[in-house]
Amino acid sequence: MADYVVVATKIPRKLKELMDRLGIKPSPVMRRALKEEVRRKILEELERRAERLRKRLPEISDEEIAELIREDRER
Repeated sequence: MADYVVVATKIPRKLKELMDRLGIKPSPVMRRALKEEVRRKILEELERRAERLRKRLPEISDEEIAELIREDRER
């Protein structure tokens, strides 16, 4: 069975009343929103890491890249 934790939040009473009236269940909405936010943050982190790596690549000479490829092929 999956390992779950409870995440709770306070919302204005008026919003809760509207959710009840409209038949909106908070759990699926919160799960979807949290998954999307986590996904967005992971992508931002990956973009930052890719940018740092991109900045380092010009520092590596073509000769060094060729040498690394040759060494890797010999393994």
